Amino acid sequence: MSLQLSICYGNFYKNKIFKKIRDKYSYLNYGEKSIKSFLKESSYKTILDIGCGNGRDLILAKRYKISNQIRLCGIDMEINKDLKRQGIELFKLNIEIEKLPFPCETFDLIIANQILEHVKEIFWISNEICRVLKKNGRLIIGVPNLAALHNRLLLLFGKHPSCIKTKSAHVRGFTVEDLVEFYGNIGGLKLKDLRGENLYPFFPLISKFFTFLFPTTAVSIFLLLEKEIEFQNNFIEYLKNNKLETPFYNGK
Repeated sequence: MSLQLSICYGNFYKNKIFKKIRDKYSYLNYGEKSIKSFLKESSYKTILDIGCGNGRDLILAKRYKISNQIRLCGIDMEINKDLKRQGIELFKLNIEIEKLPFPCETFDLIIANQILEHVKEIFWISNEICRVLKKNGRLIIGVPNLAALHNRLLLLFGKHPSCIKTKSAHVRGFTVEDLVEFYGNIGGLKLKDLRGENLYPFFPLISKFFTFLFPTTAVSIFLLLEKEIEFQNNFIEYLKNNKLETPFYNGK
């Protein structure tokens, strides 16, 4: 019976109608509503977007600026000339092996939306984020949710989670609990708000209702974290003090 259910669910997940619905509303996975909500929660004068892409989140931030003195910075592997013309400072950088080109305690807000699932050197990147983030500054993280409802069902029936397939660009999977523990226990960041967006295979109105009640089941999760302690090189120190079997880059 379990084999039959597994085949049935696997066929449903590959079903053309389901895929059409999923693809049509995949824009929800990038968290525009969640980012807007987080931006409204406080006033930020200096904002850095790591992996800024087409600059959508930085452009959103411009709508909630508190003065003309707001500084918007973006980092990516390529420079988007259109963003540069809009007054956004852009930096071409490999965040896995290079330092962020800013002094300590530079930014009120750092955004890392749909980027951490693509990286191996999360300790180095997180250390750099905490270095350039001001004390009491905030960090927005958006990632695909390994514990999303559809991923739980896929695993239940022996299928691979959709957010971390070997043939995809994603190399990491995250849950809310895992992220809160990682950034809280090591980095001293406290969770201020949590939101989820999209829920396969439901339409947006139903999805919005259920992800409001149960954000940890959403396709994508969005965390707002606040830095409560002074920068102490925490993530690199963690690497030094814990002999992890996989070598990680620590800036040397």
